[in-house]
Amino acid sequence: MLKKFISKKKNKRKFKWRYLIYLLIIFGAYQLTLNFLMNNTLAHSNEEFLKKLLADSNHHVLYEKNNQRIVNRISTMLSHMDLTDPVSVLKTSFGYENEKDSDELVYNDDYSADELEEVTEYIKDPNPTDVTNPIVYIYNTHQLENYSAKNLEVYNITPNVMMASYLLKENLNKLGIPTIVEESNITEFLRINSWDYSESYKASRFYVLDTINKYSSVKLFIDLHRDAVSKSVSTATINNKNYAKVLFVVGLEYDNYEPTLQLAEKMNTIINNKYPGLSRGVITKSGEGVDGIYNQDLHDNMLLIECGGSENSIDEVMNTMDALSLVIKEYLGG
Repeated sequence: MLKKFISKKKNKRKFKWRYLIYLLIIFGAYQLTLNFLMNNTLAHSNEEFLKKLLADSNHHVLYEKNNQRIVNRISTMLSHMDLTDPVSVLKTSFGYENEKDSDELVYNDDYSADELEEVTEYIKDPNPTDVTNPIVYIYNTHQLENYSAKNLEVYNITPNVMMASYLLKENLNKLGIPTIVEESNITEFLRINSWDYSESYKASRFYVLDTINKYSSVKLFIDLHRDAVSKSVSTATINNKNYAKVLFVVGLEYDNYEPTLQLAEKMNTIINNKYPGLSRGVITKSGEGVDGIYNQDLHDNMLLIECGGSENSIDEVMNTMDALSLVIKEYLGG
């Protein structure tokens, strides 16, 4: 009887282990299938990501979900390794250290183009449109100013102000406001001419003048930037939705700056009436250490807009571009 009892106990244990192994195999197969499907759905370049954002404004959520999958969360908890981040695996296994880990860079006019290129790059328009008589012209004097790449960097996606410009362009065109974005690579233009990063406004001036000469139809020029401020300063929550705050900058070191200042103040009023707290206001710049002109001497309707900071996510920037497009429509009398 004792032998039979022991035998039954062993059989029960075997059955439990088999059952557990089958469950693990099924779970593993499910995770592999899910991983395969997710990787095929996710974009792996800025242009591809932007194209999918334009088709589905919630596309960015997939990257967060992918990084929160249970296998990755368990492995991170047990081994302090993030399987979606190869650098964390190298750090844990081989003691690899990234020199930039110790210092969190803040990207502003004081940094060179080479330093900015380490985290972001020029982005081509994934959805070019043929606009013969544009009303709005958007450009980025500092094309490499970046936004948060959390959950995106491992896929070679680094959102920046160029991405924001393309999103704004799409919104305005949908609203019936013909809009173009400057696609020329200003960083490359600086390099070819052996100009320093501090001469970026000199480079973008070339393209603004070209646009003025080419299109008499343009009524509004927008130089879109990203500010160097903390997340708490650069973010607004309106109706339970997060936005990247905007700031209007006006240079005072040229004659007849009053129309530009009036334009910025009018836009600031409209945006805060429609979205209270979204604008940080209007700031004037002059004196040593600043450009003080920002090409605003070329036309009365020139806006320099700082949108968000380096910690803002692309969905927060998208929300702001949605709002800003409606503000521009109201300003233009649409």
